[in-house]
Amino acid sequence: MVDAHRTFVIVGGGLAGAKAAETLRSEGFTGRVILIGDERDHPYERPPLSKGYLQGKEERESVFVHEPGWYARADIELHLGQPAVQLDREAKKVVLGDGTAMHYDKLLLATGAEPRRLDIPGTGLAGVHHLRRLAHAERLRGVLATLGRDNGHLLIAGAGWIGLEVAAAARGYGAEVTVIEPEPTPLHAVLGPELGRLFADLHTEHGVRFHFGARLTEITGQDGMVLAARTDDGEEHPAHAVLAAIGAAPRTALAETSGLALVDRSHGGGIAVDASLRTSDPDIYAVGDVAAAHHPLLGTRLRVEHWANALNGGPAAARAMLGQAVSYDRVPYFFSDQYDVGLEYSGYAPPGAYDQVVIRGDAAKREFIAFWLSEGRVLAGLNMNVWDVTEPIQALVRSAVVVDREALADPSVPLTSLVPAAAAEGA
Repeated sequence: MVDAHRTFVIVGGGLAGAKAAETLRSEGFTGRVILIGDERDHPYERPPLSKGYLQGKEERESVFVHEPGWYARADIELHLGQPAVQLDREAKKVVLGDGTAMHYDKLLLATGAEPRRLDIPGTGLAGVHHLRRLAHAERLRGVLATLGRDNGHLLIAGAGWIGLEVAAAARGYGAEVTVIEPEPTPLHAVLGPELGRLFADLHTEHGVRFHFGARLTEITGQDGMVLAARTDDGEEHPAHAVLAAIGAAPRTALAETSGLALVDRSHGGGIAVDASLRTSDPDIYAVGDVAAAHHPLLGTRLRVEHWANALNGGPAAARAMLGQAVSYDRVPYFFSDQYDVGLEYSGYAPPGAYDQVVIRGDAAKREFIAFWLSEGRVLAGLNMNVWDVTEPIQALVRSAVVVDREALADPSVPLTSLVPAAAAEGA
């Protein structure tokens, strides 16, 4: 029986919100759980949108967190297809686009992020795309198949993870691909030039053309269709479709209009939360792409836009809402698949934070682990086509121990031998 005297509301129908709702029930919460999503689809996971589903290797049903009947069985009240447009903290209510008001005792904001838009002429043409939602992926999947069949050309603005994964998917369909990137290598701000060049080589070998050191200035077309794009160095590039893959911005409108503390956009933006994912209002929590959390392990405020953060953060926020002691200190983690390359990344090594990159294995064969170090301490590690090493990499990051760099680079030395026993137990 649901106890209607307590109501927990979750705004956001993605992975983080769905896992939070699931955890509230598994932890024994008997009050009302209301899950609000502005899309009509049930909560789904985003990685397939640029990977298996976009490539045509996975079916639509595979992306959903739970099958539709699960929500009714778990007594989760779903309100789909209606955005939350107002948050009244004094009255403790959320108002939906149709005027429906939802009272809450505890509120979780899991509103995610939205794709950044190109601010140039021509973005209103029918062939300009973004990739964030299932509807975007459905549309883009059809576009890639058509481009491949007709020898069409996809132009991608941005050589980040989404841009590169879509480039790989497009080449799988047989489409021609050009990537425009203002930095000198792909993933320059994430991995630095050392690893960025490796990804440039990988995609070039598969027929992708890169144009570095330039930005799009205009998309041209006729009768609503894309024909070409121009860059700020005067070049014109053929295109039948354009993907804007220039990052995402946290969806903070509800928090901002209700006066919750935010993080400045120059520092990544997002809703400011503490280690328990609590906002400046003690009855409101935030999680996932929208939350800029104080990270106890890294000693900094961090906003992470990756699947693992939603998967693990949703349950952590739910437990905090229930009054449990929570210190969310997971080592940041993400993964990517491109062509015959699979990789995982654990840790946090922003530009300027590290002083050395150590390679363990054979980078030429794309079977290696890269470590980013600062004063001999491992900040992050990326394993490419090398598996079952995430735990020791994360343990090295957690330990903050000074490592023997020669041993770190030597594949014959077990990674586990470099991790202090106490850190290994806590990994």
